[in-house]
Amino acid sequence: MIRAGAIEKGMCLLIKSEPHLVAEREFVNPGKGSAFVRLKLKNLRTGLVLRETYKSNDNVEEADVFDRSVQFLYSDGAMYHFMDVESYEQFDIPNEGIEDKARYMKEGDTYTLVMWEATPIDIKIPLKMVFQVTEAPEAVRGDTVQGATKLVKVETGLEVKVPIFIKEGEKILVNTESGDYVERVNQ
Repeated sequence: MIRAGAIEKGMCLLIKSEPHLVAEREFVNPGKGSAFVRLKLKNLRTGLVLRETYKSNDNVEEADVFDRSVQFLYSDGAMYHFMDVESYEQFDIPNEGIEDKARYMKEGDTYTLVMWEATPIDIKIPLKMVFQVTEAPEAVRGDTVQGATKLVKVETGLEVKVPIFIKEGEKILVNTESGDYVERVNQ
């Protein structure tokens, strides 16, 4: 059990017998009455968002989750398949709930799998990742009407808005939370 006042963003809580990730936390201390915490929680099994409010001295149960380092093997359309890098045990995660993260996953790369009661419930990907540009339209000189950007496709099929100087075959750094271009990578 943890006091609601001590809850931080990124923690996993057990709400209604389901594991939830704290997506947002707001501590409110009104002039009258007791302080309370507003939480935006994401159900790690279904992906549904729940909003809860607790008094700061209420107790909330923490979910007993743990991380495993896994290698992304492949996707068969319905499931994503992973292998534990130490025990070689394989895990499957259904497409529902991780579609937004799947756009960034590359076969053969290592990620962190979040487990609850020996069941995989979520996948953690790095905040920023490097991708190779596979399709990039040619930029026309003087074509800066649209803010001097163009849409390119990277190796995972993800489309990213980049500056017009980015060419096919170059590597770019992408923010995986927003999907935005960060910088060109020289390797």
